[in-house]
Amino acid sequence: QVQLVESGGGLVQAGGSLRVSCAPSGRTFFRTAMGWFRQAPGKEREFVASIRWSGGNTFYADTVKGRFTISRDNAENTVYLQMNSLEPEDTAVYYCAAARKYYSGRYYYTGEADYAYWGQGTQVTVSS
Repeated sequence: QVQLVESGGGLVQAGGSLRVSCAPSGRTFFRTAMGWFRQAPGKEREFVASIRWSGGNTFYADTVKGRFTISRDNAENTVYLQMNSLEPEDTAVYYCAAARKYYSGRYYYTGEADYAYWGQGTQVTVSS
């Protein structure tokens, strides 16, 4: 099966920064929109950020807007999530996902149903 692999998670103090990465484990090149989701203990998985293949049309959840930045390097087939000013509330398993189809126009890929492929997640823990 096609699989995405996240990396870069870890433990960081509040106010610190961390960058997580996502790339396919196989030879698949994802010419699709990509997204980041997260799931904290006892909570549902929630949307964090998305980015189109072009690198434009990035979109963020209100909880991370202004602190997180999603980007991608298509030549390296890698998607990144730069997390700054981290808060304990950001503690979660972070998942990357590849969209299942292309949508033209203003579409931000905020729902889990928009994605066909998921990684296993990487743990991000923010201490106070």
